[in-house]
Amino acid sequence: MSSCRRILSASTNAAAEMKMPWMKNIPRWLFSTGSMVAFAMCLTFPVHATNPAPATANPGTPATSTPPAATPDAAAAKPADGEFDMSKVPPVTTPSRPGLFMLPPTSPGYYSLWDMVTGNKREKPPVAPYAPFALLTTPSYDIDFRYLDTPGHEKDFFDPIKRIRFAEDWLLSFGGSFWYRYTHETDSRLNAADVNNDFHLLRTRFHADLWYRDRVRLFAELLDARAFSSELPPLPTDRNHADILNMFTDIKLASVNNGPVYARVGRQELMYGSQRLISTLDWVNTRRTFQGVKFFWRNPQWDLDAFWVRPMITEKGNIDNWDTQQNFFGLWATNKPKPGHAIDLYFLSLINDRNISAANLLTGNILGANADTHTIGSRLVGNFDNILYEIEGMYQFGRRSGLDVSAFAAATGIGYRFPLPMNPQGWIRYDFASGDSRHTDGRSNTFNQLFPFGHYYMGFLDRVGRQNIHDFNAQFTMHPMPWITFITQYHRFYLANNRDFLYNAAGLATLRDVTGQSGSHVGDELDFRLNLHVSRHQDVLLGYSKLWSGTFLERQRPGTDPDLFYIQYNIRF
Repeated sequence: MSSCRRILSASTNAAAEMKMPWMKNIPRWLFSTGSMVAFAMCLTFPVHATNPAPATANPGTPATSTPPAATPDAAAAKPADGEFDMSKVPPVTTPSRPGLFMLPPTSPGYYSLWDMVTGNKREKPPVAPYAPFALLTTPSYDIDFRYLDTPGHEKDFFDPIKRIRFAEDWLLSFGGSFWYRYTHETDSRLNAADVNNDFHLLRTRFHADLWYRDRVRLFAELLDARAFSSELPPLPTDRNHADILNMFTDIKLASVNNGPVYARVGRQELMYGSQRLISTLDWVNTRRTFQGVKFFWRNPQWDLDAFWVRPMITEKGNIDNWDTQQNFFGLWATNKPKPGHAIDLYFLSLINDRNISAANLLTGNILGANADTHTIGSRLVGNFDNILYEIEGMYQFGRRSGLDVSAFAAATGIGYRFPLPMNPQGWIRYDFASGDSRHTDGRSNTFNQLFPFGHYYMGFLDRVGRQNIHDFNAQFTMHPMPWITFITQYHRFYLANNRDFLYNAAGLATLRDVTGQSGSHVGDELDFRLNLHVSRHQDVLLGYSKLWSGTFLERQRPGTDPDLFYIQYNIRF
């Protein structure tokens, strides 16, 4: 233990810079990534794991649904012998339903290819922590393995590395994932040279999770993301060699109204609501993460979060550092009035102190720079039996490059699950984000999409972002067998303002006709996805997307014919 103290003392000298007066009372080592690594290593490596002791636990949920809701404060329930009840640890956060959600199959059948090969026909979906899909935005620290404390649970090869009880009141888990993706793009990135792009992506993640009762948590997750054989320069989100994705400490502060209050300090992923504004962005090879502090409270009716963070800047060959020119604050509340329905209320503030040049002003890359952007919004989502619904509205105000900000966005849709074989479901939707006719009238009306999962909503080609856009779209899904998921989406894109830019999924301005004479019709996109749930841990995803140019693209990029094909293998443990 003395060596741990020496390491912590040394790493304190490299703690993150503190510029806010109210932060001076926070111990500096909590912000030091190096010290948290050292502390986790000191606690982890001397451990000798034993088999977890059986205990009473809440059952898990099927793999085809969202993880279970956060349980009431674990300290309120203890076994009869007076020992602490670890079966309720960790009190995970249930991810909110995204837009375009689908109701999973529940009828008897084969829920994985392995089930079918072995003749294991199930009466209902199995209890499992992972959703049966290759893409999973849920952070690793909110994957729920508490079902392992339920007597008679289904056994799995990786069970021994989960929920290890190595001492009284201590709980340790390990896990990770690996994926490989091959991608072929035609007219990649709408480039004028008609260059195609074939490349390969590899991503490896590994995490360790240590709890003392429900009072203190240390979570560390490493990521290695690599790209090969790209014919165009790799994107910043393609590569990040041997870096830290999550590294934080949770400390329980109190119990309020049948729910725990925690402080989380360190590097952490954020994911809220529909993920239109804040998401982990699982499609990209590197995911998205932040550094800072978050306070959160959970009870059966409410989730309430308050945070201050800074985005991490991906540096391929170095340990990532936070962006000292950006501060992101937020207050997010989710009410769960009854099962299947949720109400989100939020206020977000992005302060960007980066200066902007006159050249950038002319190219439209001004939404994030030298700006105080405040967003207020709300969302309703749920289903009444087979009728699915969602509506979300967002308004922005503040200052951007000396201009007054007034912008808004909206998303609404209605869906239906047909009572037919193969679980068919459909959505009809409309998404809108405002644009700006000119930057010389003292106002800025282009919506800033912040940190979204735009890929999920605005087409898998990533040519369109939630800025200056109308998107009339529809989705159809079906399960030919419970282990096969087929999804198709159609999008018809129009610029909200003909004189503003077309923005891509990263929020960057790409094309513009300042006269507005190129029209507003960007194009029509069709996306297909087929997910094969091979086994409890493995998925294969195939996809194809095609964009047919509208008048705007035909005049701005004549002859472009973009499409995308990819195949991905994913394993989690």
